[in-house]
Amino acid sequence: MSFPANLPSDSVVYDVVVVGSCMTDLVSYTPRLPKAGETIHGHKFFIGFGGKGANQCIQAARLGAKSAMVSKVGKDSFGDNYIENFKSNGVSTVYVGQTDEASTGVAPITVNDEGQNAIIIVAGANLLLNSEDLERASQVIGCAKVVVCQLEIRPAITLEALKIAHKAGAKTIFNPAPAVADLDPEFYKETDVFCCNETEAEILTGIEVSNVDHAGKAGSILLEKGCCSVIITLGAEGSVLMSLDKRTPHYIPTRKAKAVDTTVTALWVPWHSTWLTILAWNWTK
Repeated sequence: MSFPANLPSDSVVYDVVVVGSCMTDLVSYTPRLPKAGETIHGHKFFIGFGGKGANQCIQAARLGAKSAMVSKVGKDSFGDNYIENFKSNGVSTVYVGQTDEASTGVAPITVNDEGQNAIIIVAGANLLLNSEDLERASQVIGCAKVVVCQLEIRPAITLEALKIAHKAGAKTIFNPAPAVADLDPEFYKETDVFCCNETEAEILTGIEVSNVDHAGKAGSILLEKGCCSVIITLGAEGSVLMSLDKRTPHYIPTRKAKAVDTTVTALWVPWHSTWLTILAWNWTK
């Protein structure tokens, strides 16, 4: 069982619809990362709400966008808690399905005192989001102002969601994370804004991205692959923007900040979600 059997007639037009992952982060803080076979004491533990898709959706909602999530969690305490977290952040959960065929996705994370981390991802229910689920959510996907996708669910389902949105005229933003070198070429053509970091850009283009000039070269290759617009984020160094209309790289710097913990999307999500929310407003005017 995925979504509720009797879905309401959803005539709401959302600013942002995210089709993607929900992960429960199980975070342990330790003085150092353990060696293979070693047991060490930690000094702090917490359970957090992760997953690139879910974090992007919640951040967009916090920035003022009317947001909905299309995803799948397990019929377990983690899944129940995740749905409540969405609701408390103003995110529509009509298309957040629950399944008893797999657990909610989890990510055990160990963080040392220097902020370095080691992460294990167990995707669980995320991998069970399927074409039937997308068909049930096709109305909100197609009517959305902006649809955002990543690669933490099955790539074929991500591509299908982008196609539904693109065909219906919704603007699409795609973050190819985790990146794969043999990404299906159709992803580039179905995406209005292709947003990746320097590591992902290198995997996709073969260009080592260590500065703005390198980002510009990688961006040019991504445009040649079929992207309409490209954003390459450079961590603390900012971002580079390019498009078919404006191929000259446009550099946007950031203010310096001290990294407390680089775990998963802790630093990246707010920056990316700010971009998508601004785009949502601009595209609806």
